Amino acid sequence: MSLIEALNWRYATKKMNGQPVPEEKVDQILEAARLAPTSSGLQPVKVIVVTDPALKQELFPHAFNQSQILDSSHLLVFAAWDNYTEERIDEVFSRTNGERNIPSAATADYVANLKNNFLPREPQVNFEHAARQAYIAFGAAIAQAALLKVDATPMEGFNNEKFDEILKLKEQGLKSVTLLPLGYRDEANDWLVGLKKVRQPKESFLIKY
Repeated sequence: MSLIEALNWRYATKKMNGQPVPEEKVDQILEAARLAPTSSGLQPVKVIVVTDPALKQELFPHAFNQSQILDSSHLLVFAAWDNYTEERIDEVFSRTNGERNIPSAATADYVANLKNNFLPREPQVNFEHAARQAYIAFGAAIAQAALLKVDATPMEGFNNEKFDEILKLKEQGLKSVTLLPLGYRDEANDWLVGLKKVRQPKESFLIKY
C-alpha cells in the first residue's frame, strides 16, 4: 500500500475494539516518530507509551472520557521540552559529534548561534517551538500507523496539566503536547467508519505562483 492509499484508508477512529497491536508494529510507529526531522536536529521530543490499564483509567477523565483512551492497545503521549537550555543543547551535540566522530570545534560556531537564539527567549516561547517539533514526529507516527493498517486517533482534547502531573512529566522537564491512541476500529460501533473522507479540493488547497 502506498502512503497516499494508506492516508485515504485511515480516519480518526472514534471507537476501538480493544484488540492488541503487535509490538513489532508499535515499534515501527515509534521508530518513525524517532526518525522524524526536527529543527537543528535538537529532537526536543519524548514519546510516553502507556499500556497499563490502571494508568489509562486514571488518565481517562482528563481526556474528556474519550473511549479510545481505554480501548486503545497503546496510548502514545507526545511531549516536548519545557525549555531549551545550555545543558540540553550541549548534550545533543556532544552525542551527535561523538557518533559522527568529529571534534566539538567543528560545530562550536553553530552551537553558539543556537544558544544565542534560544537561551534569551522566554521559556513559553521555547516550549511552543519544541511543541511544533513534536507535531512533526506525531505526523510521522500517524503516517506509519496508516501504512501498517493500525488505527490511530490524533487528540488534542485533554487536560495537559493533569496528564503532566499523572505522568510526572514536569520532573523530567517535559510538557505533554498531543495524544495518539493506537488500536483497531470497532466497525460495528464507530459512527465514522465507512463515511467518505472529505478534504478541501486540490484547487482550493493549493496556491501556486
